[in-house]
Amino acid sequence: MATLTQVAVKTRKIIKYSIYLVIFLIITRFAWGIGKSIYRSIFPKPPPPPTLAFGKLPKIAFPENKDLPTFEYQVDTVEGNLPVLDSQGMVYFMPRLSANLLSLETAQEKAAKLGFSTSGEEISSSLYRFKKKSTLASLEMNIITGVFSISYDLNQDPSPLSSIPPAPEVAASQVRSFLSSAGLLPEDLQGPTTPEFLKVESGNLVGVLSLSEASLTRVNLFRKNYNNLPAVTANPQRANIWFLVSGDRSRDRQIIGGEFHYFPVNEEQWATYPLKTSQQALEALKASEGYIASLGQNTDGKITIRKISLAYFDPPAQAQFYQPVFVFVGDRGFVAYVPAIASEYYGNQ
Repeated sequence: MATLTQVAVKTRKIIKYSIYLVIFLIITRFAWGIGKSIYRSIFPKPPPPPTLAFGKLPKIAFPENKDLPTFEYQVDTVEGNLPVLDSQGMVYFMPRLSANLLSLETAQEKAAKLGFSTSGEEISSSLYRFKKKSTLASLEMNIITGVFSISYDLNQDPSPLSSIPPAPEVAASQVRSFLSSAGLLPEDLQGPTTPEFLKVESGNLVGVLSLSEASLTRVNLFRKNYNNLPAVTANPQRANIWFLVSGDRSRDRQIIGGEFHYFPVNEEQWATYPLKTSQQALEALKASEGYIASLGQNTDGKITIRKISLAYFDPPAQAQFYQPVFVFVGDRGFVAYVPAIASEYYGNQ
């Protein structure tokens, strides 16, 4: 029979080797995790095959470019070469808005909530103009799409220009409250809110550097990021939804201008498609298959590209799909877009 001393010795050995085993298993698991992470960083798991659920896509309807020079492009990025970006991207369905028997009534309700008269003047079968009784503001609304613009006759009443406009954060809050009161603040309108300081000069709005020089603050409301990609618009500096805010104390004279071009995105209905490489997108840009969103101070056509990235193009008019684009940013204010979906997945529409 084993003595108590022998039992104690064996017990200590069992405990000691059990501790060694536990430590070994912890170290092994930790090393395995690190090794797996390193392996995946070098050899990432390929994404699932693209779904191509929407079939051939219609080409993005960019605005027409006119009077452009002949371009010569060179790339000089911070990285020193073309970036390696995502190999596939998501395309979202955008529900089409159509006329119905209640289109005019719905537009009248929106006009009333925005502070305008409901007795609209018919400009065309889809466009109506609504006046504001207390001021010289007018609202023109497309009763089918809900797109609208607001204008104010400053020639007859320049009083809104007599005070310094509110600070950007205050102006943005006023605009959001204005839209929210009419039920016109979409949930995905949560992107950057960028301000511009403006004054009226010879009947035109011109930019100034500081709030103290300004007569108006323009508030740009951009759409939120989708899949960590920002929204870009036909004018890179201007959102599809923007408003001019004055410093007038009268609420009816605070929002004196603006445009609302918004088309909903169905976040639940999407498909994945292969994307061009940066090199393919650059070749498409050189072949004039993109859109020059801002020529900037580049009338000679000699463009040095500093940055290439992906974004979603937020269309200024009704579109069927919300699609990604390559964004090329160059010196002296140059910006261009190229459709990001691989060319073979576009139809002839």
